[in-house]
Amino acid sequence: MIKDNIGKDLTRVCLPVFFNEPISSLQKCFEDLEYSHLLDQAYEHGKAGNSLMRILNVAAFAVSGYASSEGRLCKPFNPLLGETYEADYPEKGIRFFSEKVSHHPTLIACHCEGKGWKFWCDTNLKSKFWGRSIQIDPVGTLNLEFDDGEIFQWSKVTTSIYNLILGNIYCDHHGTMHIQGNRQYSCKLKFKEQSILDRNPHQVNGFVEDATGKKVAQLFGKWDDSMYFVNGDGSSNAKDRSDSSSLLWKRNKPPPDLTRYNLTSFAITLNELTPGLEEKLPPTDSRLRPDQRHLENGEFDKANVEKLRLETRQRMSRKMQEHGWRPRWFEREGEEGPFHYIGGYWEAREHGKWDGSPNIFGEISEDLVNSVQAS
Repeated sequence: MIKDNIGKDLTRVCLPVFFNEPISSLQKCFEDLEYSHLLDQAYEHGKAGNSLMRILNVAAFAVSGYASSEGRLCKPFNPLLGETYEADYPEKGIRFFSEKVSHHPTLIACHCEGKGWKFWCDTNLKSKFWGRSIQIDPVGTLNLEFDDGEIFQWSKVTTSIYNLILGNIYCDHHGTMHIQGNRQYSCKLKFKEQSILDRNPHQVNGFVEDATGKKVAQLFGKWDDSMYFVNGDGSSNAKDRSDSSSLLWKRNKPPPDLTRYNLTSFAITLNELTPGLEEKLPPTDSRLRPDQRHLENGEFDKANVEKLRLETRQRMSRKMQEHGWRPRWFEREGEEGPFHYIGGYWEAREHGKWDGSPNIFGEISEDLVNSVQAS
């Protein structure tokens, strides 16, 4: 299997369920918002007139989304066309929703509303398998808008997974992240690529500059641990920088009993069906996906059978798009523009009206399979 897939885009390769972790890519999008309190803080800083602290917290948030990837070597489930996921966290003050809006190319759109801000994006992953490693290049722009009209945009850096055949498998993120603001400040972060002899991996360094290009603050830390900042242009030495630095973000501690998937405490909750929740969900929600649920329960044979069945339905998705299929909750700007949430999901949930939300995880009729295979 390794030999046959070298150089291929793994998003189009069907892998056994053994290579999956029991969450979908839709749910994994929400993992980026584990530390959403940083955006709450950014909103309050901006509201108080401290625009510098606002962008510093936004930068820490952009880095924090990578922390959950440490030790996560399994692939999330690729959603079916029209599959959705919701996350309503009143205690965090956020409501998140995502939908798979295209199969070829694979696109996932999401929308989240928090305390004084909203976050949205549509993303795609281009991956290459090189035999001993996998390279994953995210495609798409992440957007953050505060209630006062300030907007920040950025794109993710490259992710690589090494030593797939020999040695200890590990994940690394590398490249440059530009966080562009529409007002006073912007930020540039460099994710250092890990070398073979690197004794201090996962480093992130960067700076904030004003509209004139003057550096006004420095950021440093590790994407799997913490981020700090110091005011100024960074002309001080490393010791002075360390002594005068302030903490922006610290990673939450991992759960005491890790499984083979190395899920964080936050990720463990994402597929949970709490009492009364199933009756409120649309039939398209990832929590209702049978192969994913079987894998979570350790039923590998059942998970494989269901995964193969659903992949038959997945192969029909391209023809569905060609025949006019449209996302239920997102709309595209023009032919090639970004997707935006059109509203209505939470209202439909409140009334339990899921018209236009089909049972995508249900059985596939034999006539439907034959018609697709013949076309």
